Amino acid sequence: MSSSIRIIVGLGNPGATYAATRHNVGFMALDALARQWSAVWKSDRGRKCELASGPGVLLVKPQTYMNDSGSCVGPLMRYFKFTPEQVLVVYDDTALPVGGLRLRAGGSDGGHNGMKSLIAHLGSDHFPRLRIGIGSHGQKSLVGHVLGHFAPEEKPLIEEGVQHAAKAVQLLLREGFEAAANRYNLRKKKEPKPAPPAPEQPPAPAADSSEE
Repeated sequence: MSSSIRIIVGLGNPGATYAATRHNVGFMALDALARQWSAVWKSDRGRKCELASGPGVLLVKPQTYMNDSGSCVGPLMRYFKFTPEQVLVVYDDTALPVGGLRLRAGGSDGGHNGMKSLIAHLGSDHFPRLRIGIGSHGQKSLVGHVLGHFAPEEKPLIEEGVQHAAKAVQLLLREGFEAAANRYNLRKKKEPKPAPPAPEQPPAPAADSSEE
C-alpha cells in the first residue's frame, strides 16, 4: 500500500431520520467501502462512533452529529498515535454537482460545520479530504437542502458518485493521492473558444465598362 492513510472518516448524522439525506453521503461512501471489504460495523459507545476494519485502515462513522464530529475523531487519532495527514475525510459538498468528486490534500472548512469541528479537534487543516457533490441549494435554505433527500432524478447520480468515491479511496490506498485525484477529480468543462472572425475580403475591382 503506497498511501499513509490509516483512518478513513465518513461524515454524517446518526439515526434513521438522516440516513438517506444529502448530508450523509460520507456515511454512504464508507458503507460502500465496508461492503466491498466485507467489513463489519461495530458500535463504540465510549468513543461515540461506529468502527470497521479495512485493509490496513480503520473506518469511522462519528455518532456525535455533524457539528461535533471532531470530538470523536481527534481523540481516536491521538490514541493510535496517527497524524492529521493520515486521516482521510469523506463528506458532502454543495459546490459540486450531484455525484461529482473532488480530492484535496488540505484546506479550509469551506463553511462545512463537520469540517470546522474536525479542524479544531485535529489541530490542523492539513489532512486529505474527498468531497462528494450534493448539488447547490439555490434559493432554498442551506439547512433544508443538506438535511433533505435527493430528488428521484438525482438518486442514480448520487449512487454512482458514492460508488466512484469508494473506488477513489481504494485507488488512493493502492497508488497514492495523486493517482486518485488524476482519475476521479471532477474536471471543469472548458467553454468552447469563439471562432476567430473571418478576415475581411478586399473589395472586388469594379468591372471596366469602357470600350476600346
